[in-house]
Amino acid sequence: MLPTLPSELTSLVRRALDEDIGDGDVTTLCTVPPDLWLDGKFITKQSGVIAGLDVARLSFILLDDRVQMKYAVADGDTVEAKQTIATLEGSGRALLSGERTALNLLQRMSGIATLTRRYVEAVRGTRAVILDTRKTAPGLRLLDKLAVRLGGGQNHRVGLFDMVLIKNNHIAAVGGSIPEAVKRVRDGDPRGLSIEVEVRDLDELRQTLPLNVDRILLDNMSLDQMRQAVEIAARRVPLEASGNVTLETVADIAATGVDFISSGALTHSVKALDISLWLNTK
Repeated sequence: MLPTLPSELTSLVRRALDEDIGDGDVTTLCTVPPDLWLDGKFITKQSGVIAGLDVARLSFILLDDRVQMKYAVADGDTVEAKQTIATLEGSGRALLSGERTALNLLQRMSGIATLTRRYVEAVRGTRAVILDTRKTAPGLRLLDKLAVRLGGGQNHRVGLFDMVLIKNNHIAAVGGSIPEAVKRVRDGDPRGLSIEVEVRDLDELRQTLPLNVDRILLDNMSLDQMRQAVEIAARRVPLEASGNVTLETVADIAATGVDFISSGALTHSVKALDISLWLNTK
């Protein structure tokens, strides 16, 4: 039975398998008998947060639905090095042909979840929520954003279609007027999507506050500017800090009192969690 994943994720995994296998895994087809049955286990080589077990399982099931995979941990769990996180058994051809796709996706997602958890822990005790951005690997956005959620963060907009973010280039395109940019969106968007406006200084913040938008993004502001912005906004609208957000700076940013902190580093500079798959003849 297929894991209960959205159809978009199933299509994504299928494309990843097609990319790797093409018109056939020549090595495996030539060396592995069709009736050979293997078992194996996924073992961590470092500590971190696991994400993507269902995705890894799907990488095998799409090749042979007889493959069985049992989880020793759950997505979102913290694990230590040398820990078995799942076992599996099935057709040797399916396990060998799906191995790299399963590991690529599981390792990347676990790396994202691990880094996200570090950010979340760094701001614990503040009001700040950690958000991702659209700085994801092309074609892997849904998996990247799922991994952020499993790490304890939240998703910003999925793409350009599900939320409005008016940035400086949009404002420049309407003559430099923030009110005009907001007006054009409200007049031109029949769905009435949530509107966020990026501001670069406190003057732009003051221009934006009376417009009753849903969120204001403080772009590359200093800690002192962010503290002032929180005072000026006085909780009338949620504030999001963005720009120069690292593990070293995120706690200080959260201490300014902002509501959200977004970081592209969660997904654009991923260090995969080191995980191995050991296979044995059954």
